[in-house]
Amino acid sequence: MAKKSRAGGGTPATVALEKAGVPFTVHAYSHDPSSGLGYGEEAAAALGVSQDRVFKTLVADVDGALTVAVVPVSASLDLKALAAAAGGKRAAMADPAAAERTTGYVLGGISPLGQRKSLPTVVDDSALAHPTVFVSAGKRGLEVELAPADLTALTAARTGGIARG
Repeated sequence: MAKKSRAGGGTPATVALEKAGVPFTVHAYSHDPSSGLGYGEEAAAALGVSQDRVFKTLVADVDGALTVAVVPVSASLDLKALAAAAGGKRAAMADPAAAERTTGYVLGGISPLGQRKSLPTVVDDSALAHPTVFVSAGKRGLEVELAPADLTALTAARTGGIARG
């Protein structure tokens, strides 16, 4: 996998990947707000990739602390499992404005990489079954493909069974 140059500036996510020297590929597609699909489903369809390899980045509140959950777009987040994996008792989806403010990204473009404030992160262990996975590169219509081991290393993530369905 080759690194793509950040012609035009890049995003905090791609800058973080370049700085770390991690191999990755950027995939752009035209985001269509009227597609009727969720952001991740739209990315998988536009890129012709299985929804099991495209991961969405969700921000939850675990016992009062914002926590990032990275799960395949083909599944939903199991909040109880996230709380347990993060070492907490209760989890709920974070307020969208707090998620945007803390990560520095807009909904539909939140990347687990290059966030404004580093948050505890849990990646669903299904990611480890793939040679590469896709996550948001930091804006709608832009995905980054990288090895799951690099994703977990760069985010200091734990892995666990946090997806259901």
